[in-house]
Amino acid sequence: MAEKQEKKKTKKKVGKKKEKLNIPSGVAHILATFNNTIISITDLEGNLLATASAGAAGFKGSRKGTPFAAQQAATSAATAVKEYGMRTLQVHLKGPGAGRESAIRALQSSGLEVKAIRDLTPIPHNGCRPSKRRRV
Repeated sequence: MAEKQEKKKTKKKVGKKKEKLNIPSGVAHILATFNNTIISITDLEGNLLATASAGAAGFKGSRKGTPFAAQQAATSAATAVKEYGMRTLQVHLKGPGAGRESAIRALQSSGLEVKAIRDLTPIPHNGCRPSKRRRV
């Protein structure tokens, strides 16, 4: 009594191949706070291509605010963006954190050419009243 076993044919999904985007230049937005460094890389229109942060790189607590953590985050963002064929970057910095310069150096050392660096840190022109002084 040999039972016939029917082999089910698994059909491969046939669809359009995903086109590889070729974006030669973009903008790296670096937000460097005292507690973390966040790097977002966009194209020139502002469409997000890759993000990385010191927290996502595996650092916890006060180590997230260090220059080394910012360097690791920048290299991971740069490798993700190289898949799009990006070669040149403009850098927009924001914030007073420790990872500002090290993030830019990491982007340069990973093979991306930094064309311009702009500091977009918000500066109050005597706007609202500051909070009371810290006592340490």
